[in-house]
Amino acid sequence: MEKIGILLLGHGSSLPYNKELVEETANMLRKKHEIIVHTAFLNKDTPTIQEALKELVNDGTKIIVALPLFLAHGVHTLHDIPAQLGIKNNERKTTIKYGDNHVELFYAEPLGADPVIAEIAYQRAREALRW
Repeated sequence: MEKIGILLLGHGSSLPYNKELVEETANMLRKKHEIIVHTAFLNKDTPTIQEALKELVNDGTKIIVALPLFLAHGVHTLHDIPAQLGIKNNERKTTIKYGDNHVELFYAEPLGADPVIAEIAYQRAREALRW
């Protein structure tokens, strides 16, 4: 079976919280599912998308799923990130080449509306009221 890795993508920020959240989410995924997960950021934080892709390829990953840790589509998920991944408009996959390595790259949808996210929102509302 081909070695599969997840590239968890965050926006990046001059404040540390965004990077910490993305890295903590990656750690949770690694522990629960025993999979390869690297993080990358669109701007301000490191590693960059290109740096993280190179790390995954150097680790022997043959299939990469790029997963934007965003709730909804916007300019970044529709244009900026796909451009950095080398994915053409309205496509969800491509093949990238690093040296002699050819790697399949799949681009996942943002998190979107989901019952799990709705429950988290409800819990945050309760916490705000200290129920």
